[in-house]
Amino acid sequence: MRVFKEFSETDINSILQLCANTLQWDAINETLLREKILDDPDFDPQLASTLWDDNQLIAFLFGVVRTFQTERTAYIKCFAVDKKFQRQGAGTQLFREAEQRFSAQKAERIRIGEAPVNYLHPGVDTRYSDAILFLKALGYTAFGTSIMMQNDISGQEFSTQSNEEILAQEDIELARAGYDDMQDVFEFVESHFPRWRTEITFTYNSLPVSLHIARRQGTIIGFAAHNTNNFGNGWFGPIAVLPEFQRKGIGSALLKRCMQDMKDWGLEQALIPWAEPRAFFEQAVQARVVRNFIRLEKEAF
Repeated sequence: MRVFKEFSETDINSILQLCANTLQWDAINETLLREKILDDPDFDPQLASTLWDDNQLIAFLFGVVRTFQTERTAYIKCFAVDKKFQRQGAGTQLFREAEQRFSAQKAERIRIGEAPVNYLHPGVDTRYSDAILFLKALGYTAFGTSIMMQNDISGQEFSTQSNEEILAQEDIELARAGYDDMQDVFEFVESHFPRWRTEITFTYNSLPVSLHIARRQGTIIGFAAHNTNNFGNGWFGPIAVLPEFQRKGIGSALLKRCMQDMKDWGLEQALIPWAEPRAFFEQAVQARVVRNFIRLEKEAF
């Protein structure tokens, strides 16, 4: 008999085993799993569902509903179905239950992956072809793509001294953000990039702070951050420079500062989700594409 249950910490080992058996392109450990579920600022146990057949976990789905301005969007951050129960209705059961709960919370649409603030992936890896076909059969449609790039940082040097000397001639200074900068940082983020507020907040959980900022005549004009998502796995971003100050080398210098940070942490590789424009990362740090994602959504009913 199949039974739905809300997520419980006692299920973590079973979930990790199911991930290991089904998500061949992802390595999910307990720390990462807890970050994606329990550490999400919008965590709701009703949207973190598990499906059991007697005492066996056969499927799970973790979702959240977020409100940006007046728009409410549901995000399915991760899901998996035991291979022995695929094409037997388990996945469909799980999604229909989740979609009803999203609708009850007045979500206007549902997206797979990407969930701004705290997410596992920027979409569905195109190598999960069966999952994509399954989602399309449930009415999800593609509305975009994204790529992930990788930078092998262990063998590179990321000096920005010459870049910063040139920028200094225009009264532009780069520095690691500190606690004295917090008010300026968050005023800048709220004014220009409000969706990244939570991710920028996470940078202050690192020692030293994993955020670098650019100022012109004392006013913040850009930033770059790392390990705001999937902490400890070498994720870079977000990065932003105001349009009127782009193409001066500010972004590449901020990027290199973050890469040097991660190298100093002892990481050998950095991952860059949402790696657009691709040429920027290729030229700045010789990053290469390692994953391709499709972005899928449907209207909530």
